[in-house]
Amino acid sequence: MNIIKDIRTLYGILLVVAFAVLAFFVAEIEVVKRLSLSPLIVGLLLGMVYANTFRKRLPENWVPGLKFCSKQVLRFGIILYGFRLTFQQVVQVGLSAIVVDCTVVFGTLLLGVAVGRLLRLDSATTLLTSTGSAICGAAAVLGAEPIVKAEPHKTTVAVTTVVIFGTLSMFLYPTMYRVGVFDLDAREMAVYTGSTLHEVAHVVGAGNAMDTSGQLGIADTATITKMIRVILLAPVLLVMSMLLSAKGKKQSDTKISIPWFAILFLAAIGLNSMLRLWVPTDVMDVATSAINTFDTFLLTMAMTALGADTGFDKFKQAGAKPFYLAAVLYVWLVGGGYLMAKYLVPLL
Repeated sequence: MNIIKDIRTLYGILLVVAFAVLAFFVAEIEVVKRLSLSPLIVGLLLGMVYANTFRKRLPENWVPGLKFCSKQVLRFGIILYGFRLTFQQVVQVGLSAIVVDCTVVFGTLLLGVAVGRLLRLDSATTLLTSTGSAICGAAAVLGAEPIVKAEPHKTTVAVTTVVIFGTLSMFLYPTMYRVGVFDLDAREMAVYTGSTLHEVAHVVGAGNAMDTSGQLGIADTATITKMIRVILLAPVLLVMSMLLSAKGKKQSDTKISIPWFAILFLAAIGLNSMLRLWVPTDVMDVATSAINTFDTFLLTMAMTALGADTGFDKFKQAGAKPFYLAAVLYVWLVGGGYLMAKYLVPLL
């Protein structure tokens, strides 16, 4: 019986794998590529379509396979995400980007918690939405999910908010830069873009649109600035875990929970940084490219599994408050980020 149960669990995992493969193919369609919709987002959408059509026909003993993808696979995907980054990149971009990034991340989190309380929004949705807006969109939401222990539909709602506003910025920033509304030089605009846009794909898309020839280096500097925000994911998750554990301990004597996957995420960054000092660049590029592709597939599986547990009725249940929160944070990112890029970057 246990073997049969394990096989049926495997069926649930294979179902998610099939959707993830489809998401990769859909993400390569030209229209989808122009919108910079990553396989993660496509997987989420496919999962939601499935949740609202054939989900009720899924055998109950396949469900653990979906849960495995949204939990264990997710954690492993976050760990491997560290191979996209190196500490050398942090040094390369300079102090100004680091200071602006730290201010944006922690300012967004504090503002998000305050606004969430004013809106009387539940803490899980508040933290997920704020973390996604502050750091790196969907990947940050996924990273915070195991710590916050949110219901799948709350994770999906948070991801949806950062995708909407991040996609809006990807088109807004290049337009405003071209017409001169953003009175910033190339470096200031790059730091502004990298420190305020939600997804890595959004940063790359906006950077390339502003500097099609690549001569100004906007896309490269913006991407590195964005990656510094991604590095901040680990300390943010550690602090978040300690605060939530302390709160739980006061209420029910809960033990402090250490998010080991966040620590291993930092270890992966360190390993990648050290290996690049000793291993030839072309070899490391090939190796990390393969790891990153596999990691994207794992995260796509996690997003698909979360989407598959999110019916439209749960969006109605969540209401408009998460989008109000995301909108307030978006205004802060656009306005506050601009002022920092304009007046703080030249000083550092």
